Amino acid sequence: METETETEAAAARRAKESLELAFQMSQILDTGLDRHTLSLLMALCDRGANPEALAALVRELSSAAPPTSAAASSTVSNGAAGPASATAPTFSSGLRRP
Repeated sequence: METETETEAAAARRAKESLELAFQMSQILDTGLDRHTLSLLMALCDRGANPEALAALVRELSSAAPPTSAAASSTVSNGAAGPASATAPTFSSGLRRP
């Protein structure tokens, strides 16, 4: 029979494997989310948060994020923004590419 610590260790291992799988999928889909953020989102879902609402929140926060250094470097000397193609493309989900 498994002891309590063995059961906890197995649960921790499964959680780590699940996070790694989610992170790999996130990388394939090019979401720009890191392991820590994914971990927080998964924990919120485990506690009953609505995944669609969380996705909408992530989209909103991503679109409100300050410009990246690459976008800032496309600003010309008179302060006008560079061409529209210099902005980060977005996916149909609304998440921006890094």
